[in-house]
Amino acid sequence: MGQPLLRDPFVAPEIFSSFPTLVASQSTRHGGESPAPFDSLNLGLSTGDAHDYVHRNREVFFGEQEIDISQVALSHQVHSDAVLYAKSPGKYNGFDALITNKRHVFLAVSIADCVPILIYDHAAQAVAAVHAGWRGTSKQILYKTMRTLQATFGTTANTCVAYIGTCISAAHYQVDADVAAHFNSDVKVYSAPEDKFYLDLKLANVAQLKSFGLSDDQIEVSPYCTYADSAHFFSHRFATHHTGGKTGRMMACIGLR
Repeated sequence: MGQPLLRDPFVAPEIFSSFPTLVASQSTRHGGESPAPFDSLNLGLSTGDAHDYVHRNREVFFGEQEIDISQVALSHQVHSDAVLYAKSPGKYNGFDALITNKRHVFLAVSIADCVPILIYDHAAQAVAAVHAGWRGTSKQILYKTMRTLQATFGTTANTCVAYIGTCISAAHYQVDADVAAHFNSDVKVYSAPEDKFYLDLKLANVAQLKSFGLSDDQIEVSPYCTYADSAHFFSHRFATHHTGGKTGRMMACIGLR
């Protein structure tokens, strides 16, 4: 992508930098212990990597942010549009978006090409973490998360800031017509020679934030692509095309101290 990237265990979104009690990040693939093809900060337990490595890697990622693993809330993700109000840390099942207003509950989602979205409502002191692949995006999971924040905590658009994290970019995300049919023309481009569409998941999720009322200056979009920048981020599609399909997983995390 032509931009420098520090070889740190995580990237901290700039849009959250003025909120001292907020912790928010997306992991990279650097700074862990896993061997190839999971090298090195693989955070996914269902990848085929040794669990001892993954647990130590999670300690690195969360420890660098002074988060104890016992404070983390995460869910087994199923590409749904289900949103959970996580009132306490723990492992849940079947949710692809988590919200909370509880301090010291840090929400985490797992990704390796899908879009991670982190949201902070500084008036309600509430946060959200969303995992949005093409299925979740087509089901409007991000917009539904915003509406759930509104219904649960009284969230309004003008008190929110959001981060659309690193995922696969439109330049590398080919999909067939049956997937493309779920999306408006402004987020997809048809390539006749390949008989494929190129789908922009970042733009599709920005549109959902804007439909709730957020403006451009309230939204930060990662400039990176998991596929093009696979030296720094895990990409399932890059691994499928180049390294036999096995790769690690990243996490995006948000919470209030």
